[in-house]
Parts: sequence; structure tokens; C-alpha cells
Amino acid sequence: MTIPLLALLGFALWTLLILFAFVGPYRWVRILSGRTRASHWTADPNAGAGLYPRAMRAHMNCIENLPVFGTIVYVIDRVGLESPALDALALIVLGARILQSTVHIVLEQSDTVIFVRFAFYFAQILAMLAMVGMLLAAL
Repeated sequence: MTIPLLALLGFALWTLLILFAFVGPYRWVRILSGRTRASHWTADPNAGAGLYPRAMRAHMNCIENLPVFGTIVYVIDRVGLESPALDALALIVLGARILQSTVHIVLEQSDTVIFVRFAFYFAQILAMLAMVGMLLAAL
């Protein structure tokens, strides 16, 4: 398995970890304790309090970006393109995604925190664009 495929798998696992470590427990504790009905929950990321809404938004952001990264890695894998630079870029995407989500979930949002979060997001975008550029150059 190539590094980009492993990074894609890591991205998917990170997305699931956010769901099962932050979103799910918050909901199930409230449902099972009778504080909230199961039908109460919607896709609104502003529902709930504390860490929960930030975790919801971080999870939704992973869901939005996973198909983009997945498509890039899929095409790279299908054409059989391999290089240390692609490996490094894929790991940058994964690392920056984990850092972005962590900053989003753990820290209260302020202008500084949002700037840091955006910097990690921008690193992912630049890395994915570079991967696409390398792919197109190799065709």
C-alpha cells in the first residue's frame, strides 16, 4: 500500500474518531440519561454546548474534504504515480487535517485560533493542489 493510500485511510479513520470520540458520546449520554430524545438531533452543528458544536463542525469539515482528497489519491493510485514528494504531500494533508480538527475541537474560538485553523486548512489545500499538479505533469 502506498503512502498516499495510507494517508487517505488515516484521514477516514480520523473522521470516524471525531465521530466516535466527541459527537456520538455527547448524544448518547443525553439520550440514555433521558435528558434528550433521540429524535432531537439534527445536522445543525450549533446544537448542544461546549465542545460538542465544535466537534460537529470539525467532523462535517472532514466529511466535506475527504472526497476531494480521496479522488486525488484514487487517480494517483490508478495511474501508478509514486514519488517521495507525493508521499510527503499526502502526509502533510493528513497531518494538517489532524491539527486543524484538534485546534477546532479543543480550543475556544478566537480570531487567533481561527487564523491557526485556517493556516492548517490552507496547508491541506496547497498540498492537494501540488499533488494534482504533479499528477497532471506526469500524464
